[in-house]
Amino acid sequence: MTDVDVVIVGAGCAGLGAAKRLLAAGRSFQVVEAMDRIGGRAWTTTSDFGVPFDMGCAWLHAADRNPFFAEAQAAGWTLFHHDMGLDHLWFGRRRASDEEMARVAAADSALRACLEAHEGPDDRLSSLIADCHCLRANSTFAGPMDFGADDDEISITDYMAAADLDPNYFTKEGFGALIHRWGADVPVTLDCPVRRIRWDGPGVEVETARGTIRAKAVIVTVSTGVLAFEDIAFTPDLPAGHQEAIFDLPMGLLTKIPVRIEGTRLGLKPFDDLLIERHARHDLYFLAFPFDLDLMVGFVGGDFAWEMEAAGAAAAVDFVTDRLADIFGSDVRRAVRHGTMTNWGAERHVRGGYAAARPGKAHAREVLKDPVGERIWFAGEALAGGLKQTAAGARLSGETAAGQVALWLAGQDHPA
Repeated sequence: MTDVDVVIVGAGCAGLGAAKRLLAAGRSFQVVEAMDRIGGRAWTTTSDFGVPFDMGCAWLHAADRNPFFAEAQAAGWTLFHHDMGLDHLWFGRRRASDEEMARVAAADSALRACLEAHEGPDDRLSSLIADCHCLRANSTFAGPMDFGADDDEISITDYMAAADLDPNYFTKEGFGALIHRWGADVPVTLDCPVRRIRWDGPGVEVETARGTIRAKAVIVTVSTGVLAFEDIAFTPDLPAGHQEAIFDLPMGLLTKIPVRIEGTRLGLKPFDDLLIERHARHDLYFLAFPFDLDLMVGFVGGDFAWEMEAAGAAAAVDFVTDRLADIFGSDVRRAVRHGTMTNWGAERHVRGGYAAARPGKAHAREVLKDPVGERIWFAGEALAGGLKQTAAGARLSGETAAGQVALWLAGQDHPA
């Protein structure tokens, strides 16, 4: 461990983006990562299905503003524009009629109008959805499938501050693989969790599993889930406002349950979007056969996702298979060859999917952005403005924080 200008904690998109910005500014830095790989929640693997599968982020959201989109094009990645519209809807075992599908589309427009017209102290998304008489499908997409939390746990202000993420693209080679390719030139010390950050001296001391690094500043890019579990201690404690902001930005969860289906396409087209509404918010969404691969990718979100991950992969695959059999017949069981489940809630170095502000606490994102003692900066998807909860937003957040640190360091070098 050597002394540097800046320590960057975490080698996800935010940490890698910060490192590249500091490198361009001519500043010395060290990136330390608790996991044995870079990318964080961007991770493409071929081990389960023999084809690239994104265990984490998969869509290139807001492609017209997403810096990864141009890199995907330059790399020759196979891209598909996915409009995220709902193509099929089942109420348990009953398929929605054309009239019911039209009502869902109309309710989606009504919800947007209600959000834009919202006033008053009630900042809970579920209250607005009830007042607007929206349908269950609209609630499911607005909450668990979008923000990774149930609508009664989502701030209207925070929800409205999210940017329109169209156009969306899906990549065959894997978004995680693209991010790994982009960040491969950044020097990172892997398997190096940070235990404590001391900021009671003139700079910072970052205590890691491999020793202590002294620096003028630190950029912390770990998730709010990791911070809330206090896996990293701060000496002295962070200011009360920052501590409160961390807990006001809890991690939501969106869990994928992909299954390989051989010998049938179930009457569906590649990239069809299918939602099955169930009792007790046990709703299940499918992305059908992306790039005509033999995969049906199931998604569950919010509280149900936490329940599913606690139940385990075998229970999750059984649940998905049972739901497919409910609507396509029992023969589908013979077609399901293999399945798995993502498990970000149990990943100790992440502890969830992405951050969603509690009702009444949307300002917590801005509080956490403020540097602490001009020595500690925070960055990541939780602090990414309109592109919050996205890989592109995390990258831009890291770049912004590093730019601020570089300016501060320049001021230290040449005080007025």
